[in-house]
Amino acid sequence: MNPKSGPWTRRQLLRALPAAALAPALLSSELLAMFGTAKPGPFSRFVDVAANAGLTAPTFYGDPSKNIYIIEVNGAGCAFLDYDNDGWMDVFMLGGRRLEGVPPGSSNRLYHNNRDGTFTDVTEKAGLLEPAGWTSGVCVGDYNNDGFEDLFLTYYGQNRLYRNNGDGTFTDVTAKAGLLHPKTRFGSGCTFVDYNRDGFLDLFVSNYLDVELETLPKPSLQVPNCNYEGVPTNCGPMGLPAARQFLYRNNGDGTFTDVSKESGIAAIQGSFGFTAVAFDADEDGWQDIYVACDSTPSLMLMNNHDGTFREEALVRGVALGSGGELMGGMGVGIGDYDLDGHLDLVKTHFQNQSTGLYHNNGKGEFDDVTAQAGLSPERRFINWGTGLVDFDNDGYPDLLIVSGTVYPELEHIYPKYPSLTPRLLFRNQGNGTFVELGEEAGPGISAKHTSRGCAFGDFDNDGDLDVLVMNRNEPPSLLRNDAPAGNHWLKVRLEGTVSNRSAIGARVLLRYAGKVQAQSVTSQSSFLSACDPRLHFGLGTASMADVEVHWPTGKSETFKGQAVDTLVTIREGQGIVKGRAFR
Repeated sequence: MNPKSGPWTRRQLLRALPAAALAPALLSSELLAMFGTAKPGPFSRFVDVAANAGLTAPTFYGDPSKNIYIIEVNGAGCAFLDYDNDGWMDVFMLGGRRLEGVPPGSSNRLYHNNRDGTFTDVTEKAGLLEPAGWTSGVCVGDYNNDGFEDLFLTYYGQNRLYRNNGDGTFTDVTAKAGLLHPKTRFGSGCTFVDYNRDGFLDLFVSNYLDVELETLPKPSLQVPNCNYEGVPTNCGPMGLPAARQFLYRNNGDGTFTDVSKESGIAAIQGSFGFTAVAFDADEDGWQDIYVACDSTPSLMLMNNHDGTFREEALVRGVALGSGGELMGGMGVGIGDYDLDGHLDLVKTHFQNQSTGLYHNNGKGEFDDVTAQAGLSPERRFINWGTGLVDFDNDGYPDLLIVSGTVYPELEHIYPKYPSLTPRLLFRNQGNGTFVELGEEAGPGISAKHTSRGCAFGDFDNDGDLDVLVMNRNEPPSLLRNDAPAGNHWLKVRLEGTVSNRSAIGARVLLRYAGKVQAQSVTSQSSFLSACDPRLHFGLGTASMADVEVHWPTGKSETFKGQAVDTLVTIREGQGIVKGRAFR
């Protein structure tokens, strides 16, 4: 007890205790009594319905049994998006190739939602059918404010911008938009972001390495970082040159200008960039950018409000591990896990490293609460896509992670490093802690794959969030969420008018039953993926909610007493309007 402030709260106690003392294997009987056992009541069950839904094309990406170069193993993201504005989430899967060539049928794939639980492959019709390369990331946003979502893809090679023509087709406008680059780049993360608040979406692109395939070293026991526990493996990323990051300003006429140097982004070097997420970390009304980085310090790019950024991940607590160690940063999710109205971060890491949970105090200052939240013991796998998502609609965001090896050669020698691994699901206990679920969450969770990106969205418009997963050298998984009945929910879809049309960067506070939860519209999150832009809030037993919108321009609006179990469409400056079809 603190004699000056009275009895300590659970949160104060947790922060005061050393991290090791909070690992579940070491919890005392007193702490166990405080946390309790798993939250009572039913939870969601997940079933993979991809095959029945028509998502059957495999994503070829390197050799499934052995890999020579790191370019083969990173894999790619995926996306939920409503490309035709019919109110139903369509699916976009990134393609890959093999080292020796492009297998027949390999391509990026666009699937149209038939509104009956099935999808139709419309890739060729949409103008997107072309032999895939080493595709990495996808971000979604309406860069020209015409009311239709566009696609930007990163590659090892040349990135691509596809303009949505509004008639079900896309056009490659990379050259026209000024985004061609003569040199090979190892593109990875990307995010549309209106960093200067002019109402047009700019573009941030992270890069992984500065390498050429022809000059990469090969697996070797003699070369550092070309072997793992005595087994020759693909080399890197340590020992290979890092690439710089890029920022492109939207000129408002369909073209972009490289402003990396004048914005300060070009000076930030030395990290292997992966997933990029834009959100207002310090709640000052300007968009910041977080980049998960592999085996190097992650980046928190704080917006200076004058067209420039400063890198402050170390001082803000999100650059390294809790002990100051370098982490293999892969995927990023943002959400409000403890319902304090501020956007927290979750970041996935390499095997033998726990997934990190970082609590935001609302000023963009983060505490590593991984141990306190009960996430420290789970470190068996290499983790990639992730999200803080309320699956059972109880009002508390849960945590899902997809995993997969980069060293398929290890399994035959070390069974503890399997090539195929399950998904990891942690239920939010409602007290700042999580408990890991397994087979009780359904076969979609326990099934083993080599996965990379995942996206979260309500593909069947039934009021709960489903999961799309990129599986390396397999068809994707579509995990249908069968959420328990009884809890309510509310979806919020935003349309910018002064702000960018996609409302990317908008922060929404939902107040319900004495609680408050923050969410933000993002262009990329998870691992190199894009999620359903309709913000989904579980409400538990609450019968109504108040919606507070903080638009990317810095202005705010509040809409009180909204009915539950519905989709609310809010247009900036015009209030609640008739939206797209739902159900």
